[in-house]
Amino acid sequence: MLQTSNATLPTATRGDPGTASAGAEWWREGVLYQIYPRSFQDSNGDGIGDLRGIIDRLDYLNGRPDSLGVDGIWLSPFYPSPMHDFGYDVADYCDVDPQFGTLDDFDDLVREAHARGIRVIIDLVPNHTSSEHPWFQEARRSRDDPKRSWYVWADPAPDGGPPNNWKSAFRLRQSAAWTLDAATGQYYHHSFLPEQPDLNWWNPEVRAAFDEILRFWLDRGVDGFRIDVAHRMARDPDLRDNPDWGIGEDEHLVHWTEENAPRDQDWPEVHAILRGFRRTLDAYDARMAIGEVFLLDPARLVRYYGDHDDELHLAFNFAFLRAPWSADAFRTEVETFERLLPAGAWPDYTLSNHDNPRAVSRYADGDLERGRRRARLAALMILTLRGTPFLYYGEEIGMADGPIPAERVVDVAGRDPERTPMQWDATPSAGFTEGSAWLPVAAEAATVNVAAQLADPTSMLAFQRQLIGLRRSSAALRGGAYRTVPGTPAGTYVYLREAPAERRLIALNFGARPVRIDLGGISAGTATLVTSSDPGRPTGGPVEDSIEVGPDEGVLIAL
Repeated sequence: MLQTSNATLPTATRGDPGTASAGAEWWREGVLYQIYPRSFQDSNGDGIGDLRGIIDRLDYLNGRPDSLGVDGIWLSPFYPSPMHDFGYDVADYCDVDPQFGTLDDFDDLVREAHARGIRVIIDLVPNHTSSEHPWFQEARRSRDDPKRSWYVWADPAPDGGPPNNWKSAFRLRQSAAWTLDAATGQYYHHSFLPEQPDLNWWNPEVRAAFDEILRFWLDRGVDGFRIDVAHRMARDPDLRDNPDWGIGEDEHLVHWTEENAPRDQDWPEVHAILRGFRRTLDAYDARMAIGEVFLLDPARLVRYYGDHDDELHLAFNFAFLRAPWSADAFRTEVETFERLLPAGAWPDYTLSNHDNPRAVSRYADGDLERGRRRARLAALMILTLRGTPFLYYGEEIGMADGPIPAERVVDVAGRDPERTPMQWDATPSAGFTEGSAWLPVAAEAATVNVAAQLADPTSMLAFQRQLIGLRRSSAALRGGAYRTVPGTPAGTYVYLREAPAERRLIALNFGARPVRIDLGGISAGTATLVTSSDPGRPTGGPVEDSIEVGPDEGVLIAL
């Protein structure tokens, strides 16, 4: 017989922020949705998604009875850029690239989103600029230029090579994180492409410039920022070599200690930079920041919440992007995150994004239908765990990675498959554009699309809409405490969400066979939602002593 236990779990008081989503802490209880602007909706027929296209699709996201029901959108970069890294090489932080529209279009987007109850989060890229940014163009004029110290420069090593052994994160193009500027005889540092020189955040002028950038967008009504590679802004000022980890080039596979941690990222000074961002945000009402902190050690990740909640409001937890399809793996990641979070800090979860394979493809094991079945279970998980869920565009219809012919590859790091155009309908361009799409539209769009799924009550979209609606109406799911139910059968992950007057139990079966879960020690309830798309699998019936959960299936029970 199963019984709940508090012995190894967070206390109820730690996980009960109340009903903050309607106020300053809306991001705690909301469902947030990532839009990759190039791929969401094209409004002018040039084959590239744009801000007007997003406006045209806002009703799909919220504001109507048949909307998805999300509370906020995060927009990947739309700034002027030469697009070597598709907008993450920013040439002007206070404008819109013409292919995406204008500042007036952006203002309209914020106004129209807010009218529908949708908050707007935009990408901030503070680690580096484009090499075409005026700041860098000035900096490379001479060693004495006033902007020189805005970037990271160093003399060559004695042999004329790079100053140290730091590596670029984009190693498909080149290994060293340094490029020689022949005109001035020094190397400049770039964590990514040579076209993305890193800023020198030790310089107070850089910090002041970004404070102005933050205020520029906050004054336009932006509700928050997703901070790109937030952990890389500070590095060893002495530029010492990174340790030799001895396992190839992926330092993330190593368990970092104070002795063997890299010196080009996660440097202690980064926390002072983030506290500065937080002070600016706190001067405005109901604003937030989530950081892309790609650190696989959760003990390091949680440091980015700061002391007494004075840094990031949320730090992206990428554990689910790397976890195998295993109940034990997901349970361990959740319990570890819950255990390590500072008091008052709030978790978050995501299954996909613009830099990683989509959940359907990742979980498919060669069978996309299996991947979609598993993706429904995973959606039930992230939308019922304690924390803020982030959905990636198209995830709500079960989009898979799109196949990209060799002649159509455009991304330097091979991320095109997860960035293919949104699949709105079964037309040749999937309703995304009237022109030729910048990336191929996946062939599966003929059957996997919004229009088809809106008409199908068993579809992934119908399931996600129902689930988001249940979350919105449930105090336990929005902000209640979390606790694992121990002693469940192998291959299952079962947990409770509890608010003062409400309890919800979620039973997930990651195995290939049905299992029966004994609920005798918990109390009876009602099976409110089942991930299965089989119309013969009923919901709404009573659950008393036990419940059978099918393979790759999840059940939400109102107790």
